[in-house]
Amino acid sequence: MAAAAAAAVGGQQPSQPELPASGLALDKAATAAHLKAALSRPDNRAGAEELQALLERVLSAERPLAAAAGGEEAAAAGGGGGPGAAEEEALEWCKCLLAGGGGYDEFCAAVRAYDPAALCGLVWTANFVAYRCRTCGISPCMSLCAECFHQGDHTGHDFNMFRSQAGGACDCGDSNVMRESGFCKRHQIKSSSNIPCVPKDLLMMSEFVLPRFIFCLIQYLREGYNEPAADMPSEKDLNKVLQLLEPQISFLEDLTKMGGAMRSVLTQVLTNQQNYKDLTSGHGENACAKKSHEKYLIALKSSGLTYPEDKLVYGIQEPSAGTSTLAVQGFAGAAGTLGQVDSSDEDDQDGSQGLGKRKRVKLSSGTKDQSIMDVLKHKSFLEELLFWTIKYEFPQKMVTFLLNMLPDQEYKVAFTKTFVQHYAFIMKTLKKSHESDTMSNRIVHISVQLFSNEELARQVTEECQLLDIMVTVLLYMMESCLIKSELQDEENSLHVVVNCGEALLKNNTYWPLVSDFINILSHQSVAKRFLEDHGLLVTWMNFVSFFQGMNLNKRELNEHVEFESQTYYAAFAAELEACAQPMWGLLSHCKVRETQEYTRNVVRYCLEALQDWFDAINFVDEPAPNQVTFHLPLHRYYAMFLSKAVKCQELDLDSVLPDQEMLMKLMIHPLQIQASLAEIHSNMWVRNGLQIKGQAMTYVQSHFCNSMIDPDIYLLQVCASRLDPDYFISSVFERFKVVDLLTMASQHQNTVLDAEHERSMLEGALTFLVILLSLRLHLGMSDDEILRAEMVAQLCMNDRTHSSLLDLIHHIPENPNPKSGIIPGSYSFESVLSAVADFKAPVFEPGGSMQQGMYTPKAEVWDQEFDPVMVILRTVYRRDVQSAMDRYTAFLKQSGKFPGNPWPPYKKRTSLHPSYKGLMRLLHCKTLHIVLFTLLYKILMDHQNLSEHVLCMVLYLIELGLENSAEEESDEEASVSGPERCHDSWFPGSNLVSNMRHFINYVRVRVPETAPEVKRDSSASTSSDSLGSSQNSGTAQVFSLVAERRKKFQEIINRSSSEANQVVRPKTSHKWSAPGSAPQLTTAILEIKESILSLLIKLHHKLSGKQNSYYPPWLDDMEILIQPEIPKYSHGDGITAVERILLKAALQSRMNKRIIEEICRKVTPPVPPKKITAAEKKTLDKEERRQKARERQQKLLAEFASRQKSFMETAMDVDSPENDIPMEITTAEPQVSEAVYDCVICGQSGPSSEDRPTGLVVLLQASSVLGQCRDNVEPKKLPITEEEQIYPWDTCAAVHDVRLSLLQRYFKDSSCLLAVSIGWEGGVYVQTCGHTLHIDCHKSYMESLRNDQVLQGFSVDKGEFTCPLCRQFANSVLPCYPGSNVENNLWQRPSNRSIQDLIKEVEELQGRPGAFPSETNLSKEMESVMKDIKNTTQKKYRDYSKTPGSPDNDFLFMYSVARTNLELELIHRGGNLCSGGASTAGKRSCLNQLFHVLALHMRLYSIDSEYNPWRKLTQLEEMNSLLGNEEQQPEVPILYHDVTSLLLIQILMMPQPLHKDHFTCIVKVLFTLLYTQALAALSVKCSEEDRSAWKHVGALKKNMCDAENL
Repeated sequence: MAAAAAAAVGGQQPSQPELPASGLALDKAATAAHLKAALSRPDNRAGAEELQALLERVLSAERPLAAAAGGEEAAAAGGGGGPGAAEEEALEWCKCLLAGGGGYDEFCAAVRAYDPAALCGLVWTANFVAYRCRTCGISPCMSLCAECFHQGDHTGHDFNMFRSQAGGACDCGDSNVMRESGFCKRHQIKSSSNIPCVPKDLLMMSEFVLPRFIFCLIQYLREGYNEPAADMPSEKDLNKVLQLLEPQISFLEDLTKMGGAMRSVLTQVLTNQQNYKDLTSGHGENACAKKSHEKYLIALKSSGLTYPEDKLVYGIQEPSAGTSTLAVQGFAGAAGTLGQVDSSDEDDQDGSQGLGKRKRVKLSSGTKDQSIMDVLKHKSFLEELLFWTIKYEFPQKMVTFLLNMLPDQEYKVAFTKTFVQHYAFIMKTLKKSHESDTMSNRIVHISVQLFSNEELARQVTEECQLLDIMVTVLLYMMESCLIKSELQDEENSLHVVVNCGEALLKNNTYWPLVSDFINILSHQSVAKRFLEDHGLLVTWMNFVSFFQGMNLNKRELNEHVEFESQTYYAAFAAELEACAQPMWGLLSHCKVRETQEYTRNVVRYCLEALQDWFDAINFVDEPAPNQVTFHLPLHRYYAMFLSKAVKCQELDLDSVLPDQEMLMKLMIHPLQIQASLAEIHSNMWVRNGLQIKGQAMTYVQSHFCNSMIDPDIYLLQVCASRLDPDYFISSVFERFKVVDLLTMASQHQNTVLDAEHERSMLEGALTFLVILLSLRLHLGMSDDEILRAEMVAQLCMNDRTHSSLLDLIHHIPENPNPKSGIIPGSYSFESVLSAVADFKAPVFEPGGSMQQGMYTPKAEVWDQEFDPVMVILRTVYRRDVQSAMDRYTAFLKQSGKFPGNPWPPYKKRTSLHPSYKGLMRLLHCKTLHIVLFTLLYKILMDHQNLSEHVLCMVLYLIELGLENSAEEESDEEASVSGPERCHDSWFPGSNLVSNMRHFINYVRVRVPETAPEVKRDSSASTSSDSLGSSQNSGTAQVFSLVAERRKKFQEIINRSSSEANQVVRPKTSHKWSAPGSAPQLTTAILEIKESILSLLIKLHHKLSGKQNSYYPPWLDDMEILIQPEIPKYSHGDGITAVERILLKAALQSRMNKRIIEEICRKVTPPVPPKKITAAEKKTLDKEERRQKARERQQKLLAEFASRQKSFMETAMDVDSPENDIPMEITTAEPQVSEAVYDCVICGQSGPSSEDRPTGLVVLLQASSVLGQCRDNVEPKKLPITEEEQIYPWDTCAAVHDVRLSLLQRYFKDSSCLLAVSIGWEGGVYVQTCGHTLHIDCHKSYMESLRNDQVLQGFSVDKGEFTCPLCRQFANSVLPCYPGSNVENNLWQRPSNRSIQDLIKEVEELQGRPGAFPSETNLSKEMESVMKDIKNTTQKKYRDYSKTPGSPDNDFLFMYSVARTNLELELIHRGGNLCSGGASTAGKRSCLNQLFHVLALHMRLYSIDSEYNPWRKLTQLEEMNSLLGNEEQQPEVPILYHDVTSLLLIQILMMPQPLHKDHFTCIVKVLFTLLYTQALAALSVKCSEEDRSAWKHVGALKKNMCDAENL
């Protein structure tokens, strides 16, 4: 039947069918039934022609064209239903024809009954909620719809619910993507076992109608697409065409939902090549079909594609199938392919401001496979339909229709091949698209359904050269944005890199293509084919080389960079997605010995690409100064395949390593990155802006570290294990620019580094060496050990939630292959987590919010597993290292294991894999021993730029060397330590154990002419007759690390060179110079007479602060040497570290033991101070003070910043530094203990004083919250008319404003300002975080903030800052009043005085004039903070007097500030002063300090005794004086005064602190007034009768009481 339909549909069409004109007007159902009957006959030719004629008229392509061209105008002119009605009519005809005259709904139901599909295939779009079960999934992209997930059994599985970003389809029933055990109940039944065959006549009409319908749709798409005149397509026109075609596409989509039977018919129609050829060829007499074909060819040509028949016209040669033609040879010889500026329209988009100005470079056209990129031939409806889907940029309806067909296996294969055929065209369209994000999502929506099936991926790889196409397309895509590399040799470089400023990289346009490539590499069969294809590997390595050295950073030395480029986001994303993730995909298939050959292939071509890269950038042995790139993907490919070869494939490491010269080149750029990290953290790159710090942090961040810093460290470890150790150590210190610092002289000249950066760079170099020698991630640790170490490091920094741990740890890419049946990561993760951490349950915070449950390290983890080296490696922020150390310190103190301040613990390392044993040679090389000796000597002599961290790292390296020393030396052999073995009088050999006891007598150094050593030179020369002789003098020569490295380099080059006359070109940078060549240096001889052992013993004395503090423990207990108990994990400080090292040195050598005993028997005299001139002393003292202050400040700031989190966790349970009561109400005790405050900047504790006051960190804010309070409990309503107001008249602010205005109308202005409070609107609220600091420390802190280049979210010039400890926002410091300034006469009065005496005392004390303290630092700060308080609010909220500038305004404002803060404190306490309210635990009070400041200023204003409210309240003045002074405006009667305001005035006018008896007296007097006011207010509201009755009752009671008294 299908063949008959194809013949009928695709045959030669008659000029006009013999159908009466009235045929179209007949009933649709009757016509369909008639045609079905005609087609059911054995000879159905007549029926087929009749149907063809009907479809020709019904599905005419001219109507939609008219609609697209004329739109509404055509509809208006023609009247009737318009084009929309015609389309609906055509669809109705199609439905009736498919149903064969019956009902369409019944037809759909009948077809669904024959659905044999066992796959779900439900398609969803973006934001659809779906499920993914990692336990059931074979492909990592597997997903399930909600219905299938809930109907399947996933109990105990590792699954998650997610919101789809790009769309997807349900994989239930597909055994290639998920395990059958995870199928739902509906799809567990195998296909068509119980389903009857489809009747022949059910889908007969579909086979005839659908080819013509789909051809009509293609015609619409052809006619509707107009190639834009400009470079951007007319999106409006495209959307209009798609909108017109939406009913037709929706009709096809509905057909796919009828089930497998209908999908099978659609598949036959879409893939039938004969039908397509007959209908779309354009041959014949149909003018519409010819025109349509012409537009199709125009569209192909405009897309840069060529129809195969035209390939000779365009001069394209067909390449041989199955070959990779993109094996670009090395760039060193590709000069002819570079240097052309790409001027094509599609590539004219500019990059960022930084990189967009550089010329783009295109490779020659000979490097591209034209058949893949430019030739496209369509042979079926499906292929052209996909072409137009791409051309219209993947409309969602078309994508959904194409995906709904995927459950049909025949269609899936055909569609996958079609998709691969159009892959290059997809890339070209994606590059041009202005909606690349949307298009990318829809591309991945399709491709993930196709390439997740391994069998299908393998099939298209073999039949369609999928890998060749993908790699070619990726290479072609990146080739459009290449620029010339400026790394190393900017002028002559032949290397090209991607421009990270291009939209292609900034917008991640490459993402869908890379995602597909990663997806297919997850299939073992496909990855195996890739790894076996040498041509593909060459091509891929050249693709990776495009990213090698991208986003080059050049250090700004003079001015700050004007524009901070953000291209590093694109660079890191590109390397991770386009390079690293495919690498991890390939590595997952190289885990067994049988895959050795794959690794050899990758390593071979990776080395070839690296050699080409070195040649292209003209690199010899030294990197260009002040340059760094964080992107070395070729190095990382090489490193990771080496690691896998040794760890899993049992390959001999030396068999895949290059020669020594290549190893030296390989180590330079990763080492340069490590040195640049130290430079960035030392603020040497500060002129490059914040983005350079962002790069440094991203490089070590958890999602990038396994693909960046870890491979770099591993590659350096491999190089160090094979290169000469002296060369490697010299290179390290030279790259870190601290060569000139490594001298025993007290002064030196560093030719490449400023003095302020030397200390941090030296710390960076030593820390790098410790990491290099301690890290075992790729040197012997198992996967479980790595997971445990990673988890412990993250937990030690901070407590973590489960989700944050998953996010931080999930980046480990070495998860088991899901196809192996092992649950990836889940079991190991949970078991390790339960072993190393305890769970802290969620808790509710006082505000009502809930804190998440956290995991915290177990006690045994702190005791045995805390590894500071791993923490340093994994910290993005340096403060996290200090946080880990603080937590470690707290554990030791809490557990009683160590009471002091511990150093980072020493941890015995996992044993090295035998292939890397050579790494330990670094610890036993003379160069490192000279460096360690020099640093120990400088630390002992208190030379500058040497911190405790330097000492810690030096001791760590020594202990590491003792732990990894060779077999115990023969004492007889070791005793031979004469001058003949010591060629330069430094050390006799390379063994650390023996070198530790070797004494250095004299050292010849190069120092500036002003150094004190020069003046002592003559005396030193006369102290020994043999100083002028040669080696027998025992004088160590000047040791140059730079010269040592160059000497070793030349030796290695000469040794590895096969040609005797080969000349190595020296590549010496002008920035590097040997210390001997520095100007104005002279030679001096220092008398040392020390060994490493003697320096360690003296260091023990220095650290302990006691002379001869070290006593060998074995002298009392010889069992220590016989059965030593040296734990694998050691706690303690520097003293215990020295003791541990000396014990290990004695254990390994009897000679060392004897020398240690001899040194300890001698009484070591104290080191005499240096004698220098007064001018030198002044200069040195100034520099030393500056350096120590800088060092102390940096250390403290780092320490307190890192303790922020632990403080915030405990702050809720710690009382504030002062009581929450507003004033000190004390009893009459003669002694008052002073409050002690901790400065959060300098860390010192002590009381606040006049000379060095301490202050609270406060935030001053204007607040109108109190003014919005209302008496009415009804909720406010939003006004909806003009009469209604948002602010009703009954608010607190409105009431008090009215009250003040009313008083000022009738009474004297100055009196009114003492009768009320203001601040209901614009009042000043003073808050504090509770932390205190010295005022002078605060000023220094503010100065550092002003000089800080970091962008801040606050204005330092306005006094704004963040608390140095908790980082809360603040803008002032409130001085703490010294506790010793108590007026002692208050405490001597008896406490049993009468109320009359207390009233007189209060008046007397208030009458004393307040004098501002003398000009002290405290008084200045009191005055300063008062100005800050006044400036916090607007002037209109401070000036209520009728006389502007009146001092009464200031008086009113000050006590109103106290009122505002008391009222807000009451609100914070929930309106209850007793229980503390709801939120007092989270709030710190500063009322005590605030009242002191206000009282001090208010006492400067004296109230005339005649108008003193206290006299009026207590009736102490004569009545005639009250009546005698008559003025025009009287004083405000005392009955009208606000009692709370009076209370504050009386308290603040008293000397502070307030005596309890005086406070009680004031409260009693004011309570009387308040009670009277209440009675007066109540009586005013009573009627005349009520008042008379109450008066009568009161008189009766009074008379009765009088009678009883009589």
